[in-house]
Amino acid sequence: MVENDGEYNLNEEQIEQIMDEHGEYLLRFIYVYVKDWSTAEDILQEVFVAYYLKSHQFESRSSLKTYLSKMAINRCHDHLRSWKNRRIVFSDAMTQWISSSKSTEKTYEHQVVRSDLIKNVMELPITYREAIILYCYQQLTMKEISELLACPENTIKTRLRRAKRLLKNNTDSSEWEGFQDEQI
Repeated sequence: MVENDGEYNLNEEQIEQIMDEHGEYLLRFIYVYVKDWSTAEDILQEVFVAYYLKSHQFESRSSLKTYLSKMAINRCHDHLRSWKNRRIVFSDAMTQWISSSKSTEKTYEHQVVRSDLIKNVMELPITYREAIILYCYQQLTMKEISELLACPENTIKTRLRRAKRLLKNNTDSSEWEGFQDEQI
């Protein structure tokens, strides 16, 4: 890092290295929240710009990956609360409703690409979705999720139990097989 008037700034090589190390993970992580690749890419860019500008504030109390993930979560929450996002979601729903004349092949392809379980996970409320994704797919511990989301471990456990219950009710038992025996 290069000192600049009492503040530390990353040089170009350092930020590129950080982007290479964490970019793909963060992009997938953000996509889980916003469900749109171009929006995820925009948010990822915002995260890296914000980190570049405020890198001197990083205190190394957690890993850089955790720090960047927390920045990404905050940006995702801001996006999901924004009027722009709500307008896009509404217009997408209207477009699907109006143009529901897909061919049988297109419908079948769509069903093959998206299994019921993934679809149901993505339709969970954000608090449950993030808990399931972080625990089951990102394989973080309860403690790591608790730190990342800044809430007690018991809250995470409750969210996971509720998410599991919702998924169990809305998913075919063959799709649900991997989660049935898992104790949270």
